[in-house]
Amino acid sequence: MDEFALIDSIKQQTYKQPSIIKGVGDDAAIFRQSAQDIVTAVDTFVEDVHFTRSTMDPFHIGYRSLAANISDLAAMGADPAFYLVSIVIPQSWNENELNGLYQGMRDMGNAYNMDLIGGDTVSGKVLTLSITVIGYVPRDKARYRSMAKPGDIVFVTGTFGDSAAGLFMLNHPDEYTDEAYFYRKHRMPAIHADFVSELEFLPRLALNDISDGIANEANELAEASHVSLTIYEDKLPVSTHFHQFTEDQQFKWKLFGGEDFELMGTVPASGWEDVKQMAASTQTQVTDIGYVESSGNSDHGAFLIGRNQIKKRLEKKGYTHLKQVKKNE
Repeated sequence: MDEFALIDSIKQQTYKQPSIIKGVGDDAAIFRQSAQDIVTAVDTFVEDVHFTRSTMDPFHIGYRSLAANISDLAAMGADPAFYLVSIVIPQSWNENELNGLYQGMRDMGNAYNMDLIGGDTVSGKVLTLSITVIGYVPRDKARYRSMAKPGDIVFVTGTFGDSAAGLFMLNHPDEYTDEAYFYRKHRMPAIHADFVSELEFLPRLALNDISDGIANEANELAEASHVSLTIYEDKLPVSTHFHQFTEDQQFKWKLFGGEDFELMGTVPASGWEDVKQMAASTQTQVTDIGYVESSGNSDHGAFLIGRNQIKKRLEKKGYTHLKQVKKNE
């Protein structure tokens, strides 16, 4: 398949977003928006660094790659609208596999009425996806990591460690309980953009996307807000069959595993009931896992109260994108 045939195969015939003026098929796309702030993010995914063919089908690669970007928009409080895909295609990928890749992105995008409005295609040695997403948020209502304040409740969506557990299971075949669930959590994560949109009315809310592990994200939020953030280990939510793994695996995966694509947030105590109500209305699991307090002048960071009730600094470590190969244990 040549470049033009590929473009024709992925081009949308109709668009879901009313602000689109010109989509795929010209030198650039055009959309018109004056009533809201525009939010954009970009991520790059490289074969054998961010994903492997041994653990994912092309469909899953496309689906999860776009999901990761939508999660970034959700963490900013934005409603997803558009995406652009630049792709480096090696000769080892055939036409059916490329169609599967784009079908995965299409299915993920359709869940949020997103339109594919452009991109680029080139040949190369390693499959590389660079996805740019664009979303809208009401003026001055974007959610930043720097919005946490002392007295806030720290909360998270979903459960932790499932993606890392799924990756481990895929790389270490054995007899496991509920394999399909863990595989799905790794390959097709659920994103909570609808839940965040329902929180638009809250005057203050800090959010962070949990892509690199909760330890990383908690420290990022604390540092950006110049506060101390404390998490209780025994409050971290895990799935029903997560306890089939060793205690060491459970601890590592739920704190440092990454790629769960859940959300961490802080909200004033007065707004916690609102958060729970909106979670119920969007069928989103939310859990109170800790609190925010003043850190003085310099001791910004995250802390963990372990099951022994001893409070220790939570190390800022997890998945590092500059590693050549992602660890899977």
